[in-house]
Amino acid sequence: MSASSAQPKASLVLAIATSLAVASTLIVNTLSNLFPPGGQNVGEIANTVLKDLLVLPANYAFAIWGVIYVGLIAYCVYQWQQRSVPLVRRVNVGLIVACIAQVGWIYLFTLKLFGWSILAMLIILGALMVIYQQLHTGRDRSFRPSRWLMQIPFSIYLAWISVATIVNVAAALYIADWTGWGLSSVAWTMILLVIGAGIAAIALWQHRDLAFGAVFVWAYVAIALRQTELPPVSWTAAVAGGAIALLLGVQSWRSTAKA
Repeated sequence: MSASSAQPKASLVLAIATSLAVASTLIVNTLSNLFPPGGQNVGEIANTVLKDLLVLPANYAFAIWGVIYVGLIAYCVYQWQQRSVPLVRRVNVGLIVACIAQVGWIYLFTLKLFGWSILAMLIILGALMVIYQQLHTGRDRSFRPSRWLMQIPFSIYLAWISVATIVNVAAALYIADWTGWGLSSVAWTMILLVIGAGIAAIALWQHRDLAFGAVFVWAYVAIALRQTELPPVSWTAAVAGGAIALLLGVQSWRSTAKA
């Protein structure tokens, strides 16, 4: 078989594998909510075992998974049309890795193996960061299909996984009764919120990635609303979210002015 004929076949196999990976993630996520391996689904664990975790957002925030999955489905359709494009093939490899790790995370988290779930979460995060850099997300402000069907879906996905990684690490430390090296849980939560806001600010400033920043605003408002009984945490989340929203507005104005 010649190289010219092998490449389309490899692209087809990769496109099929990508579609199967996304479909498997959707199916496993749905089944884990209906028939959780450990007896409780992710939402139930968040509201029982982890109910006192200070960095946990309000329940409504997790509805963003619906947006993420819609974006992934849209990308799957798009990648079939563009499967021979080298960039799409590279993105597909990263997405397959992220999907496999996410399926693993669902099982580990619902089985309450929080420490091991961090490893799966870091694999998801790493794969999405590689995809993000490959797409140069945010630098292209055109209305090309690739922006709406590749860049924006992966920006939203990466932003939420960035927030989820912070929550996941905090959950594992909480379950392990970590003493915090002398700092209170409130102090550590405020530190984590500031670190997260810094990540969002970098993405906004360097990439002008409005979708990425908007996800952090969504998450921080949800944290502020859930933690109203702890003003230091609630106000830190609110102020950090407000700062991100302000930077979001500035970058949006800059993008409009340059258009």
